[in-house]
Amino acid sequence: MDEFIRGLGTFAQNYWWLIFPVMAMAGGIAKSWERSSKRRHERRLETLRMKAQLKTAEIEARALTQQSKRRGPSVVDTTASVVPNDLVARLFAEHDEITARWLDYELDVAKLIAFPAMSDGRQPLTAAFLRAKKTADALRPASADAKVSEQQITEYLQAVGDYAVAFEIAEKDARRLRDSTFTGPERKRLERAQQLLKVAVDESATQAERNVAYKRVREELDGLILLSDAAVTVLEKQVARELPAQGTASPASDAEAARAPEPAPAAEPERMPIVDPLRPAPPRMQPREEA
Repeated sequence: MDEFIRGLGTFAQNYWWLIFPVMAMAGGIAKSWERSSKRRHERRLETLRMKAQLKTAEIEARALTQQSKRRGPSVVDTTASVVPNDLVARLFAEHDEITARWLDYELDVAKLIAFPAMSDGRQPLTAAFLRAKKTADALRPASADAKVSEQQITEYLQAVGDYAVAFEIAEKDARRLRDSTFTGPERKRLERAQQLLKVAVDESATQAERNVAYKRVREELDGLILLSDAAVTVLEKQVARELPAQGTASPASDAEAARAPEPAPAAEPERMPIVDPLRPAPPRMQPREEA
């Protein structure tokens, strides 16, 4: 034990200067941990805030349903609608807005390449969002005028709230990850696919160039990102878009033509009378003799 203490003292005397880089490294690690903890805390607070807003909307909806029931008849029909139609319409609008935001990723190949986690069901947050979407779609009434009970609308309200929260969290995580889950060579393939995609949808490129670029985009993404059938259909329509005809004037030439002075209108030639070949010609008038 004494020898160990003496050896430690000797090491400290000879290598005392190591304390400075060790302290710097420890400080860097502490700051990194603090930043990650702060990000987790902010994400947790944002999730709680969104859930609180949805909870407030749920309480308001329940108050509306209770008010509607008080105004109704004394005998309650459990099969009749006890929910105001405007509430169902607002939930429909919220549901459709979230779905449209998701389809903006699902159908846009450029966004899928930039944020591949939004289409990767192996990511936990994306999988949770897809489960929430399936639940909300299953609980959605047939129409805003459909007869639904208070229990049904409460479940649908909760499902739409979970759907909104799950999408926000999945989107933020996908934008944070980007292509960090791929290896270096895979990221190079994604970059090439992004560049080729610009050529595939470029209206100034020839149809042959677009077709070749589209084929290479599919090859680069094979095994990296799974494109849905709807996304492939949208992309193929963009690639097969007709090019402007050669005789069609460009926007620049149209602008120059608009600035050019208009030529003076030419004198309209004298129109010959239209003669029907099946109609006999009128008799010629004889000149009147002078007295």
